[in-house]
Amino acid sequence: MNKKELNTLYYGDNLTILRKYIPDESVDLIYLDPPFNSNATYNVLFKEPGTGEQSAAQITAFEDTWHWTSESERAFQEIVNTAPATVVLLMRALREVFPRSDMMAYLTMICIRLLELKRVLKSTGSLYLHCDPTASHYLRIVLDAVFGKENFRNEIIWKKTNSPKAQAKGLGKQHDVIFLYSKNIDFFSMQRIYKKPDENYLKSFRYDDKDGKGRYQTVALSNVTSLGGFAKMKTFEWRGVTARWIYSKENLDKFWEEGRIYKTKSGMYRLKKHLKDIPGQIVSDIWVDKEVSPLQGGSSEFLSYQTQKPEALLERIIKASSKEGDTVLDPFCGCGTAVVAAHRLKRNWIGIDITHLAISLMKWRLKTNFPDIAFSVVGEPVDLAGAEALAKENRYQFQWWALSLIGARPFGDKKKGADTGIDGFLFFNDAGETKKAVVSVKSGKVGVSQIRELIRVVEREKAEMGFFLTLKTATAPMKEEAAEVGFYLDSFGNKYLKLQIFTIEELLKGKQPETPQKIGPFHSFSNKNKTKKKNKRNNTFRTTLI
Repeated sequence: MNKKELNTLYYGDNLTILRKYIPDESVDLIYLDPPFNSNATYNVLFKEPGTGEQSAAQITAFEDTWHWTSESERAFQEIVNTAPATVVLLMRALREVFPRSDMMAYLTMICIRLLELKRVLKSTGSLYLHCDPTASHYLRIVLDAVFGKENFRNEIIWKKTNSPKAQAKGLGKQHDVIFLYSKNIDFFSMQRIYKKPDENYLKSFRYDDKDGKGRYQTVALSNVTSLGGFAKMKTFEWRGVTARWIYSKENLDKFWEEGRIYKTKSGMYRLKKHLKDIPGQIVSDIWVDKEVSPLQGGSSEFLSYQTQKPEALLERIIKASSKEGDTVLDPFCGCGTAVVAAHRLKRNWIGIDITHLAISLMKWRLKTNFPDIAFSVVGEPVDLAGAEALAKENRYQFQWWALSLIGARPFGDKKKGADTGIDGFLFFNDAGETKKAVVSVKSGKVGVSQIRELIRVVEREKAEMGFFLTLKTATAPMKEEAAEVGFYLDSFGNKYLKLQIFTIEELLKGKQPETPQKIGPFHSFSNKNKTKKKNKRNNTFRTTLI
């Protein structure tokens, strides 16, 4: 893979992106957290269309993808025609049990993507699939079929909430599951990772010889009943004790000379492990420690994104299964935690998402965390023709993309019900106070009536300003109506047009709303005295149209 293809965000269906852009065996680590409607009534996920209420998708873009449709049927037939026999046999069996259900659609769409992810993963690579217990048992057998059961490494349990909700017919749900698979067990290796020792672990270091080496614990040197990890143990006599020793005589003599041997009251020998020599407590497959604790609303990381995970969680995964200079891929990027963590740890990265909402958030997050970052975006419009094509394809995606051009926050991330006249908000800082502007985006025919409607919305929302973004050219009466609204006067006496009109073509050429200090679109407003400085336009940021 060329360097220019790394550190890239791709907008589009990850199946298409993987096939078009990502070469065979080019990725060292894959992390995926596929969207899934875990909040739906469990049994509904297995019902055929017409037999019960259909579950609502978790994210707008997947409303059709996770129901059994003609797309699901095509994907299933492609699996049958091209996948290895074990995968075909499993998927056919699952279809017999769950015909045309939401769950079957989900497993089909995941399976065909896992086949592509295995293709792009290096023989030394690892894949982590993050899910909740609603579908984890089915995903595990699909992973076994695709990667081979011999390449299953771990089922990691992550404590995702500190306050599980009370359940009337079950225990409170508090964990997610992360499956770890290798591409090839013969080439697989992991970096040893540690966490800060907890109180119980520290208590185990209860000895101190007062020799300046500090506290220590003792561990076995012999007579280990389990052969796990100690299959090469040999029986011999050492210093009057005959036992099955973990170490050779040479190593035992070395430990003795270093003063690291502890003799028990029964006359057996154990090895001293000093706390000062230990980098931390080895991480197991149960992750409940504070270092990877779930995000809280007051966290500086928190973006109010529904499926957001803490950066520390992704940093642990990336440290365990990659090294500096390796390439990390997240095919369901969401708010971009994996790519942010990868960049911070000096890994190359590739992120893919099917919504412009997610791409917009990731662009903002990357540039906020790394002001000098250079990265590419493939799939965004770069000219008026591209914008018109996007608007024709999907007007909601067009709205999200247009809002990103001025750094505005979308008004919700799902398709609207009743029209509120609001597509987004742009926030700005006026002498330490957070103020807002209402944003309206139009892709079709526009006229003066829409400007009047925006004026009413601005008044109703008690907003300081209003911005009208239009794909079509604004008419003279529209501009006149906007000008009659007058000015917003900030705390320093500066005047700004209260209602401003922009064409998409103007925004693509770099024109921006005139406001006091703009606040990032996903900035937390929990403390208005911590308003971040206005981000300057980054000239190293590039976009390309698929």
